[in-house]
Amino acid sequence: QVQLVESGGGLVQAGGSLRLSCAASGRTFSSGTVGWFRQAPGKERDFVAAIRWSNSLNTYYKDSVKGRFTISRDNAKNTVYLQMNSLKPEDTAVYTCAAARTVVPPTTENDYDYWGQGTQVTVSS
Repeated sequence: QVQLVESGGGLVQAGGSLRLSCAASGRTFSSGTVGWFRQAPGKERDFVAAIRWSNSLNTYYKDSVKGRFTISRDNAKNTVYLQMNSLKPEDTAVYTCAAARTVVPPTTENDYDYWGQGTQVTVSS
């Protein structure tokens, strides 16, 4: 069984930055996909970013966060990060990380096997 624990959320002013962490325990990933999703109040959860565990050059982003968010991973710490810069009020949401044991379409929620509990990000205007 894999457990994912997110951290790093909080309240920040527009234009500010936050770095989210997703720490995995119970299994060391050598392949697969890790993604970040978010759910704003009253909206469905949607894809934000993803990275292939075996090749950190393979990254994927939602169009609206390209150039502002960067996903990365630290194999030694079994942790994936989401660096969020130039934050906007519309980025306010609960951010949740998810992991798939295999290479999956990065944006498809149903293909992910494990999910964290989420961390709140609030961007004030």
